[in-house]
Amino acid sequence: MAVALARKTLVHEWRRFLPAVMSVGFSGVLIIVQGALLLGIVGTNALPVTQSRADLWVGFPGTQSADLGRSIDAGAAAELLVDPRILRVEPLLLGSGDWRGPRGGGVSVTLIGIDTRPDGLGLAEAMPRSGRALLTEPATVLVDAADLDKLGTTIGGAAEINGQRVRVVGTTDGMRAMGGVNVVASLATVRALDRSLAAAGDVTYYLAALRSPGASRAVKARFSQPETRKRFEVWTAEDLAGRSVRYWLLESGAGVGFIFATIVALLVGTLITSQTLTAAVAASTPQYATLRAIGVPFPKLRRIVVEQAAWVGAVGLALGLAGSLLAAALAYLNGIPFALGPGIMALSGGLVLSVALLAGVLALRRLRHADPAALLR
Repeated sequence: MAVALARKTLVHEWRRFLPAVMSVGFSGVLIIVQGALLLGIVGTNALPVTQSRADLWVGFPGTQSADLGRSIDAGAAAELLVDPRILRVEPLLLGSGDWRGPRGGGVSVTLIGIDTRPDGLGLAEAMPRSGRALLTEPATVLVDAADLDKLGTTIGGAAEINGQRVRVVGTTDGMRAMGGVNVVASLATVRALDRSLAAAGDVTYYLAALRSPGASRAVKARFSQPETRKRFEVWTAEDLAGRSVRYWLLESGAGVGFIFATIVALLVGTLITSQTLTAAVAASTPQYATLRAIGVPFPKLRRIVVEQAAWVGAVGLALGLAGSLLAAALAYLNGIPFALGPGIMALSGGLVLSVALLAGVLALRRLRHADPAALLR
């Protein structure tokens, strides 16, 4: 009875509960969008990993994030190929540079050196095979299509990196970074542009493809012995990407700031929703008093209010998800990192429903005024 009455009351008096639904929906959009933006921004630091097709990544021991890799001995490749489960190994370089375009000024760029073979593993998701072929010519680079305006260049345009002339021969997709710019080139070109990488044959990472991707954990365990980890460390692609996100999410000031802003949004949403539900309950005091007068016990009245809060939360969450999908579409069209995945949607949805239920619990105090004697005043 209580459940049916709660639904019928919401339908009949929808105008009274509409502000609560809108406040929950707004809170949902705010929480989901902030969470997706946060994960999207910190996820840009793991783009070399997520945009590649390697099963295993080999790098400097203790590396906290993919973009903070340091050089390892080139001899690691020979050790890896001893394992028959490893099909192939290829290097990947990370360097840095200062971009000077035709309009002057400087932009800090991250140089990513990849194997230019058509079946290369590095950044295989971010560029077509034809793009890799363009990099076989010396001093040629690719930049993300969304960064062309920022760099003040076009396809076919020329610029300087660390004082050396390069030519933009194409673009990548999904490699836009926050702050700096990712510039992709061949291994030889990156070594020529960043002198710190030219002194030795060391590389930043080795990318390994396995004959059976299901063996990644077993291969990783083999190369995780103490004597091996003194020279290099092995991660699965998922492990290294997750480590990068956690580092920038929990260890950087930007990540902590976003988390704090999300908590504030959650508190504001709880307060606003609580006030609107409380006002709706207060406006229905005569009806609740009537129910008390005909013998409906107080616990069932509480159940009605909590049920109404749950329905308000569900409808508001639906509106919030719709608004978040719209925000995701706008972010995609503008090249903004926006990681709207099932995980963030489920977590945010749970938070939004919790906000609505908590608001309903806070609104219960108004039921104490639903005394049958109030009908005589």
